[in-house]
Amino acid sequence: MSRVALIEDHARLAGMIRQALAGAGIEADIFGNLSEAHYAISHAHYALLILDRGLPDGDGLAFLRKVREAGRMIPCLMLTARDALHDRIDGLETGADDYVTKPFAMSELVARVRTLMRRPVGLTTLIQNFADIVVDPQQHALHCADRSVTLAPSELQIMLTLLRAVGQTVPHVTLEHAAWGLGKAVTPNALEVTIHRLRKKLLSIEATTRVVNVRGAGFALQERD
Repeated sequence: MSRVALIEDHARLAGMIRQALAGAGIEADIFGNLSEAHYAISHAHYALLILDRGLPDGDGLAFLRKVREAGRMIPCLMLTARDALHDRIDGLETGADDYVTKPFAMSELVARVRTLMRRPVGLTTLIQNFADIVVDPQQHALHCADRSVTLAPSELQIMLTLLRAVGQTVPHVTLEHAAWGLGKAVTPNALEVTIHRLRKKLLSIEATTRVVNVRGAGFALQERD
């Protein structure tokens, strides 16, 4: 199931959007302010941002501008009660990919989300590589030369997080958030089991890349000599 970040402070509306998206096979993590959202998208991989314009701790448009300045090209659907033409133009010029004004029909919102998630956003955001492996998020595939294997959603999120942090150790909690979302209850050994499956899949395609355990700190990608 694809996962999106829904940044909306109106709890009832956020719940309705999450329910509508779930019916389309899309999981939404809800964040009620920009501080929570910033932490989330820094530690987990999302297919899309659904971003409210007016939030308790700032303007969603200013938040999006910082996301774009940091080089993050994740698609973004802006939600707002501001329907003036110049507001829509400001949003699009800042880096929003689409704009929906409140009130809106849930069916239209879901359709726009699905369209954005199908839209290519550039090769670097779709396909990521390190050493002899290539990860294709759209196909949930891990490749090495002419060999490939399918990744489960949690395995894919962990691989993408490790790839974004090549040369660094990624803490256990960061990988758990990436794989299962913030605030989700997971069993104590869920991460270790998932890492074990990833290691087996890397071996199955004869990759020299491996996931190493940095004792007491987390995990990292490393190329085997």
